Amino acid sequence: MNINATLLGQTIMFAMFVWFCMKFVWPPIIAALEARKKQIADGLAAAERGKHDLELAAKRSAEVLREAKEKAAEIISAGDKRASEIVEEAKAKAEVEASNILARANSEIEQEVFRAREQLRTQVSSVALAGAGKILSREIDAKAHNDLLEKLVAEI
Repeated sequence: MNINATLLGQTIMFAMFVWFCMKFVWPPIIAALEARKKQIADGLAAAERGKHDLELAAKRSAEVLREAKEKAAEIISAGDKRASEIVEEAKAKAEVEASNILARANSEIEQEVFRAREQLRTQVSSVALAGAGKILSREIDAKAHNDLLEKLVAEI
Protein backbone atom coordinates (compact mmCIF):
# COMPACT_ATOMS: atom_id res chain seq x y z
CA MET A 1 0.00 0.00 0.00
CA ASN A 2 1.11 3.32 -0.90
CA ILE A 3 1.10 5.97 1.83
CA ASN A 4 0.36 8.74 -0.61
CA ALA A 5 -2.72 7.01 -1.91
CA THR A 6 -3.88 6.35 1.66
CA LEU A 7 -3.25 9.97 2.59
CA LEU A 8 -5.05 11.13 -0.55
CA GLY A 9 -8.02 8.79 0.20
CA GLN A 10 -8.20 10.00 3.80
CA THR A 11 -8.13 13.63 2.62
CA ILE A 12 -10.96 12.98 0.17
CA MET A 13 -12.93 11.15 2.86
CA PHE A 14 -12.31 13.96 5.33
CA ALA A 15 -13.47 16.51 2.74
CA MET A 16 -16.62 14.45 2.11
CA PHE A 17 -17.16 14.17 5.87
CA VAL A 18 -16.80 17.95 6.27
CA TRP A 19 -19.17 18.51 3.34
CA PHE A 20 -21.66 16.00 4.80
CA CYS A 21 -21.44 17.63 8.26
CA MET A 22 -21.86 21.12 6.79
CA LYS A 23 -24.78 19.99 4.64
CA PHE A 24 -26.70 17.78 7.09
CA VAL A 25 -25.31 18.08 10.66
CA TRP A 26 -24.45 21.77 11.08
CA PRO A 27 -27.85 23.30 10.09
CA PRO A 28 -29.84 21.44 12.83
CA ILE A 29 -27.13 22.19 15.41
CA ILE A 30 -27.03 25.87 14.42
CA ALA A 31 -30.85 26.00 14.45
CA ALA A 32 -30.91 24.40 17.92
CA LEU A 33 -28.29 26.90 19.15
CA GLU A 34 -30.23 29.81 17.67
CA ALA A 35 -33.46 28.53 19.24
CA ARG A 36 -31.72 28.14 22.60
CA LYS A 37 -30.20 31.62 22.25
CA LYS A 38 -33.64 33.07 21.46
CA GLN A 39 -35.19 31.15 24.40
CA ILE A 40 -32.55 32.50 26.78
CA ALA A 41 -33.05 36.04 25.46
CA ASP A 42 -36.81 35.70 25.85
CA GLY A 43 -36.35 34.34 29.38
CA LEU A 44 -34.12 37.27 30.31
CA ALA A 45 -36.60 39.72 28.79
CA ALA A 46 -39.45 38.05 30.70
CA ALA A 47 -37.40 38.21 33.90
CA GLU A 48 -36.75 41.90 33.27
CA ARG A 49 -40.48 42.49 32.62
CA GLY A 50 -41.30 40.53 35.78
CA LYS A 51 -38.85 42.63 37.77
CA HIS A 52 -40.39 45.79 36.32
CA ASP A 53 -43.92 44.50 37.07
CA LEU A 54 -42.82 43.64 40.61
CA GLU A 55 -41.54 47.18 41.11
CA LEU A 56 -44.83 48.58 39.76
CA ALA A 57 -46.81 46.23 42.03
CA ALA A 58 -44.70 47.28 45.01
CA LYS A 59 -45.35 50.95 44.23
CA ARG A 60 -49.05 50.28 43.75
CA SER A 61 -49.28 48.31 46.98
CA ALA A 62 -47.50 51.11 48.83
CA GLU A 63 -49.97 53.59 47.35
CA VAL A 64 -52.96 51.41 48.26
CA LEU A 65 -51.57 50.99 51.78
CA ARG A 66 -51.12 54.75 52.09
CA GLU A 67 -54.68 55.35 50.85
CA ALA A 68 -55.98 52.74 53.31
CA LYS A 69 -54.12 54.44 56.17
CA GLU A 70 -55.54 57.81 55.15
CA LYS A 71 -59.05 56.37 54.96
CA ALA A 72 -58.58 54.67 58.35
CA ALA A 73 -57.38 57.98 59.80
CA GLU A 74 -60.46 59.72 58.33
CA ILE A 75 -62.75 57.05 59.79
CA ILE A 76 -61.07 57.34 63.19
CA SER A 77 -61.34 61.12 63.00
CA ALA A 78 -65.02 60.88 62.09
CA GLY A 79 -65.55 58.42 64.95
CA ASP A 80 -63.82 60.73 67.41
CA LYS A 81 -65.88 63.66 66.13
CA ARG A 82 -69.10 61.67 66.47
CA ALA A 83 -68.09 60.54 69.96
CA SER A 84 -67.50 64.13 71.03
CA GLU A 85 -70.85 65.12 69.49
CA ILE A 86 -72.56 62.34 71.46
CA VAL A 87 -70.83 63.49 74.65
CA GLU A 88 -71.89 67.08 73.99
CA GLU A 89 -75.47 65.97 73.32
CA ALA A 90 -75.45 63.93 76.53
CA LYS A 91 -74.10 66.92 78.45
CA ALA A 92 -76.78 69.16 77.01
CA LYS A 93 -79.50 66.63 77.87
CA ALA A 94 -78.06 66.26 81.38
CA GLU A 95 -78.02 70.01 81.86
CA VAL A 96 -81.63 70.28 80.69
CA GLU A 97 -82.62 67.41 82.97
CA ALA A 98 -80.71 68.96 85.88
CA SER A 99 -82.43 72.31 85.35
CA ASN A 100 -85.81 70.54 85.17
CA ILE A 101 -85.08 68.63 88.38
CA LEU A 102 -83.88 71.84 90.04
CA ALA A 103 -87.00 73.70 88.91
CA ARG A 104 -89.24 70.90 90.23
CA ALA A 105 -87.31 70.83 93.50
CA ASN A 106 -87.61 74.61 93.87
CA SER A 107 -91.32 74.38 93.11
CA GLU A 108 -91.78 71.64 95.70
CA ILE A 109 -89.77 73.65 98.25
CA GLU A 110 -91.94 76.70 97.60
CA GLN A 111 -95.07 74.59 98.00
CA GLU A 112 -93.75 73.11 101.26
CA VAL A 113 -92.83 76.59 102.54
CA PHE A 114 -96.31 77.82 101.62
CA ARG A 115 -97.92 74.85 103.37
CA ALA A 116 -95.69 75.36 106.43
CA ARG A 117 -96.63 79.06 106.54
CA GLU A 118 -100.31 78.20 106.23
CA GLN A 119 -100.03 75.64 109.01
CA LEU A 120 -98.06 78.10 111.12
CA ARG A 121 -100.64 80.80 110.43
CA THR A 122 -103.48 78.52 111.45
CA GLN A 123 -101.59 77.40 114.56
CA VAL A 124 -100.66 80.98 115.48
CA SER A 125 -104.23 82.12 115.00
CA SER A 126 -105.57 79.25 117.10
CA VAL A 127 -102.96 79.94 119.80
CA ALA A 128 -103.72 83.67 119.63
CA LEU A 129 -107.42 82.96 119.98
CA ALA A 130 -106.74 80.61 122.86
CA GLY A 131 -104.46 83.19 124.45
CA ALA A 132 -107.01 85.95 123.95
CA GLY A 133 -109.67 83.71 125.44
CA LYS A 134 -107.51 83.08 128.48
CA ILE A 135 -106.69 86.77 128.83
CA LEU A 136 -110.33 87.72 128.62
CA SER A 137 -111.43 84.99 131.01
CA ARG A 138 -109.07 86.24 133.75
CA GLU A 139 -109.10 89.52 135.37
CA ILE A 140 -107.16 92.26 133.73
CA ASP A 141 -103.86 92.35 135.51
CA ALA A 142 -100.61 93.50 133.86
CA LYS A 143 -98.51 90.90 135.57
CA ALA A 144 -100.87 88.05 134.68
CA HIS A 145 -101.14 89.41 131.19
CA ASN A 146 -97.33 89.35 130.77
CA ASP A 147 -97.09 85.83 132.20
CA LEU A 148 -99.75 84.67 129.78
CA LEU A 149 -97.97 86.25 126.80
CA GLU A 150 -94.68 84.61 127.82
CA LYS A 151 -96.42 81.23 127.96
CA LEU A 152 -97.93 81.94 124.57
CA VAL A 153 -94.52 82.78 123.09
CA ALA A 154 -93.07 79.64 124.64
CA GLU A 155 -95.79 77.56 122.99
CA ILE A 156 -95.07 79.12 119.61
